[in-house]
Amino acid sequence: MTAILPAEDTALVDRLLKSSARQSYDPDVDLDWDAPEVPGLWWMQPERMSLYGTSLWDELSVEQRIELSKHEVASIASVGLWFEIVLMQLLLKDVYRSDPTSPRTHYALTEIADECRHSTMFGRAIGQFGVPAYGPREPLRTLAKAGPAILRGASAYAGILIGEEPVDRWQRAAMSDENLQPLIRMVSRIHVLEEARHVTFARDELEKSARDLNRRERLWHQTVTAQIAYATMRSLVHPDVYGCVGIDPMTGRRAALSNPHYRETIAWMGDKVVPYLEDQGMIPASGRNRRTWQASFLLR
Repeated sequence: MTAILPAEDTALVDRLLKSSARQSYDPDVDLDWDAPEVPGLWWMQPERMSLYGTSLWDELSVEQRIELSKHEVASIASVGLWFEIVLMQLLLKDVYRSDPTSPRTHYALTEIADECRHSTMFGRAIGQFGVPAYGPREPLRTLAKAGPAILRGASAYAGILIGEEPVDRWQRAAMSDENLQPLIRMVSRIHVLEEARHVTFARDELEKSARDLNRRERLWHQTVTAQIAYATMRSLVHPDVYGCVGIDPMTGRRAALSNPHYRETIAWMGDKVVPYLEDQGMIPASGRNRRTWQASFLLR
């Protein structure tokens, strides 16, 4: 078991625990699941969609674009749901080795409870959309199979931030956009408010884990983190979503990956987390791992 945390760490997790007690949501009662779809409203901001600005986009009617927005947001939500489950595995593994009397352990268990509700919320929302839960593409699934065995310390918490912070920025913009469906806005609001605590906790854990890494250890964690960034961001929009508007999946994927508007959206999503990870020494200044980050589109 781990030792009791120093006073400054206890203060942080105590604050997070109090915040969780004061402001947490139950999606089963805090969302109006019976509210009908509003005709003409989008499911995600069109300028953030993967084909926006391409010739394929120009060929779609407004109705087709709105339909595609429903499928794209379902794809992102299903990757988010899957990521929450991986995160819970990592946290449970951490809790298993931790002191059950520690406030840090109590907060980790509180976060797991939050993520259970979020996973249920995402799954129920996708069902409400009436579209498939596309889930991540195979490279991310393959990486995750090894996750519980290889993810630890700095790379585990860096990976958590990669999964949480880019989507958090996207949802912050969505939750106040009146052109989006009310259900999407409220799901985004609940997730953003509760994930803010999770990000604070993960950043603190990363800083403690990365502080004393030697050169070899840091390179290993940089490599794992770069692969997480690449696989996660390349998996957000599943190619099969394009079939809903009659576009061949691989044609749509090639257009998305070469689309400067979409690449800029991914970079915009990472505007907060990328500089932070660089400051923590998790993104190298040059070399193969930096090129992998650039290929993820998070790093310009």
